[in-house]
Amino acid sequence: MFFIWLLVVILLTLVEVMTVNLTTVWFVISGIVTIFISMITDNFIIQLGIFTVLGIILLITTKPFLQKRLVTFKEATNLDRVVGMTGVVTLPISKNDSGEVKVDGKLWTAISKDKLKKGDFIKVINIDGVKLNVRKEEKE
Repeated sequence: MFFIWLLVVILLTLVEVMTVNLTTVWFVISGIVTIFISMITDNFIIQLGIFTVLGIILLITTKPFLQKRLVTFKEATNLDRVVGMTGVVTLPISKNDSGEVKVDGKLWTAISKDKLKKGDFIKVINIDGVKLNVRKEEKE
């Protein structure tokens, strides 16, 4: 049984390397423990039980903890980083029609709850689909 559990550990390791989901890694660990258990007992039911129960316990107890710790940095794209920036209206914006603003040296389609005329200063509130949602900003 030693070689069967070794094969299971190798296969699960390959699956984890290909997916990086932090799912099969817990069963890799329980498989390693089961390899040692297989040296103590030849009973397959006990080995399978330890493998399954330990894998599930590890998955439930440690995955949420590690996912919080392994938060990856999300780099802002061109669209994300304009939120909070100021700009100027280049084509008028009315309550029901979109217009155009220049933010960060680029022209963007924009919408607003306010009526804005060409030359008004704006601040980007958020992104609604592919349009910037803006509000009037007083000139400093």
